[in-house]
Amino acid sequence: MSDADAEPAPPAGFAVVGTDTGVGKTVVTAGLVGALRADGEDARAVKPCQTGYPPDDDAGFVAEACGTDAAATCLRRLEPALAPTVAAREAGVDLSYDELLAGCRDALSGAERGVVEGIGGLRVPLAGDREVIDLVADLDLPAVVVARSGLGTINHTTLTVAALRSRDVPVLGVVLNEYEGATVAERTNPGVVADLAEVTVETLPPLDLSDPAGAVAGIREHLDLSLVPG
Repeated sequence: MSDADAEPAPPAGFAVVGTDTGVGKTVVTAGLVGALRADGEDARAVKPCQTGYPPDDDAGFVAEACGTDAAATCLRRLEPALAPTVAAREAGVDLSYDELLAGCRDALSGAERGVVEGIGGLRVPLAGDREVIDLVADLDLPAVVVARSGLGTINHTTLTVAALRSRDVPVLGVVLNEYEGATVAERTNPGVVADLAEVTVETLPPLDLSDPAGAVAGIREHLDLSLVPG
């Protein structure tokens, strides 16, 4: 087989998306980026747009968890704690989808392993008439889905996986965050989600994040890093 006929290498970058806001995307992003950097890779998180800033600063959390500002970048920050399109309108500023897309591509090209962190869930309005799922699809990245562990997560998670696949986004796996197995729902959800969505499901217990570096230690201890490409 000639070089021209060889299968293209899988993308080294990936996205971390969520079923909703507050499900733990930033913790998983920080942990994965930090774990990859600890293994000697030039990994960097990319936050396309941060709303609720300050105090919310996901890229700042990743950088602190990894011990270096080189571990994360944020393209735009907006003060209103709203969906980016709405936050930009409320703040009276322009937010260009094309500029966010180009900025993500540039940041990804400058890192050995780029990790794009989503904003809220997939259908969150990002800029103009585009949503978070449009950005993930246009970047041609596979995705890790972060979800809650308890009651209700089956519906949210399987719909999120289906939405990604409808846009030809490969789903690398699902991480059920803050998993304790304290209820029947929690204990059975991993198997049910895996069967219904036909996807690998990992569980991540509650982590001590009093020091953001706890995200890195937790990911290294509890997640199989073969989940991500490279």
